[in-house]
Amino acid sequence: MERSTFVYDGDCAFCTRCAEFIERHIPNSARVMPWQFADLTALGLTEAECDQAVQWVGADGVRAAGPDAIARLLGDSSLLWRVAGAALRFPPVRAAAWPAYRWVARNRDRMPGGTAACAVPAAQRD
Repeated sequence: MERSTFVYDGDCAFCTRCAEFIERHIPNSARVMPWQFADLTALGLTEAECDQAVQWVGADGVRAAGPDAIARLLGDSSLLWRVAGAALRFPPVRAAAWPAYRWVARNRDRMPGGTAACAVPAAQRD
């Protein structure tokens, strides 16, 4: 693969707003795309994985999900964002990031820009 790919839920308005922020404010070489338009087979991803968390598939084949994917995306950016990505990988921060990420994912329909379409079905909630 020649470029890294960051995959998000394009059916979720909150996720789409976050992806738009990334595209506008976080310079990087990755493709930022909704999973609904990605070739998941080529990326080695499943719909279930993409429905649960954002995904990173690096040009080097490294895969990450959730806050780990965000850290990888930030690590592929300018110095300030790389520092933020490194902080997100710091073990105590990473340990707190996953529960926070899961909480946001469960409540994304209530986040700014979120809509009822963003709600995670009850059967998929932790």
